[in-house]
Amino acid sequence: MAIVQALRTALFYFIFIGQTALVAVTIGTIALVSGRTPLSWGLAKFWCRSNLAYLRAIAGVKTKVSGEENIPAGGCIIAAKHQSDWDVFAIFPYTGRPAYIVKKELMRIPFFGWAARSLDCIEVDRKRGAEAIPLMMAQAHAAIERGCRIVIFPEGTRRAPLAPADYRQGIVRLYMELKVPVVPVALNSGLFWGRNSLLIWPGTAEAKFLPPIEAGLAPDVFLDRLKKAIESGSDELILKAAENGLGRPVSPEFQARLDALKESRAQVS
Repeated sequence: MAIVQALRTALFYFIFIGQTALVAVTIGTIALVSGRTPLSWGLAKFWCRSNLAYLRAIAGVKTKVSGEENIPAGGCIIAAKHQSDWDVFAIFPYTGRPAYIVKKELMRIPFFGWAARSLDCIEVDRKRGAEAIPLMMAQAHAAIERGCRIVIFPEGTRRAPLAPADYRQGIVRLYMELKVPVVPVALNSGLFWGRNSLLIWPGTAEAKFLPPIEAGLAPDVFLDRLKKAIESGSDELILKAAENGLGRPVSPEFQARLDALKESRAQVS
């Protein structure tokens, strides 16, 4: 099983990396000549949808996304759990015109960075800490004015399923500055395509847009509601996948966390 899945994973990565390079060069070149264009957005959507199709056909990872009705009309922030590159592909088609917040290093890659900027991506220099916030806010305001929805991963990096949460203050600053609703997104993608896993495992990766958190709350109240929504929603999706059976080996650490989660849910019920 592992050998077969390793071959399937290698084939997926070969196609994924090759296509990503071609799309980045194409959109980056268009950006240098014409800036933002409908063709660039069309290519970006194709890139996302085709990657999901390749994941299903080659690696056996199906995609399920629900809760789209919870995304309000107009400007908002979409704050998602981040466990896998799958998260970017899965969320993109449902966000209208998204403006992803990405780290500065990615924006400095030739062609890729030019393409990302033409697709409304907002750069943040994490090495500068609080000094990077004003520039990020200015870009976020401009994106909202262009009709974008801001997409952010509040923990700043991919985390393993059921790992302790580590939410950064950037999401709080955005919430206070932009004064728009925030849509939490729960997911379980790390069960199938983890950040440190050499293999992509078959199964159904699932994301769920949750009811929006209204603007105007106190910072601590907002962050508490956001964390509870994303973490509890992600836990439910992980439990659901585990109950249906995981087609992958499970580490003792993950099994211990899963058992603890099951026990805590049993006590509540």
